[in-house]
Amino acid sequence: MPKNIEGCSSGKKGPTTEEKVKVVRELQPRYPLKVLLQVSGLKRSTYYYTCNKTSRDEKNDEIMNRIIEIYYHHKQRYGYRRIALELNKQGAVVNHKKVKRLMSVMGLYGVTPKTKYRSYKGDMNGIVRNQLLDSRTDEENQETYYERNFHTSSCNEKWVTDVSEFHIAAGKLYLSPILDLHNREIVSYSISSSPNFSQTIEMLDKAFEQYTDLKGLILHSDQGWQYQMTGYHKILKEKGIIQSMSRKG
Repeated sequence: MPKNIEGCSSGKKGPTTEEKVKVVRELQPRYPLKVLLQVSGLKRSTYYYTCNKTSRDEKNDEIMNRIIEIYYHHKQRYGYRRIALELNKQGAVVNHKKVKRLMSVMGLYGVTPKTKYRSYKGDMNGIVRNQLLDSRTDEENQETYYERNFHTSSCNEKWVTDVSEFHIAAGKLYLSPILDLHNREIVSYSISSSPNFSQTIEMLDKAFEQYTDLKGLILHSDQGWQYQMTGYHKILKEKGIIQSMSRKG
């Protein structure tokens, strides 16, 4: 269980079921429920039962539905204060404290735009060429240009990886997944409270536990410092994996 999720509990040995469900509901708009349940250790039946139990408030059904409508109409960017103002404009007499409570029950929180986590720290002499580019020739102008080629004919031909930062009530978490471009399946992933090389190695180890023969596979990433490390290059080379990097954004 990630430290950030453990931190949800207050002086307890571990987070309660309700606390786990709350974190999962916060992250569900961004990540697959199956992955979140695996990380939290929750059973699907327990998750849905707890959701229904905490949301059981019949006298507020109508106002809760209107909150949901406003929330998603504004692309999840409205917090409880702005939603309360919108409700008042629509003629509903409700104060912001009640809206805040109901949104908390439903696991709805206004999403504030965040600066995307960028792992690029400059060229550390570990840059490799982009293997997902195909060259094309313009016959009329006799010029060569390049197009990205994500086409695959089967699994384990082209994988992509990245590190994403996201915010929950307990703080920041960093997700490092590998995605197979053929079927869009998450091959493996690791979650950490800070972006570090151990997280990247853990992600690779989980992938290698599933597949032993990956010779010729292309593993694509950005030019993040993790992917420029000598240790990263060495691991991929030993597995016969072709490393690929996009240009600096």
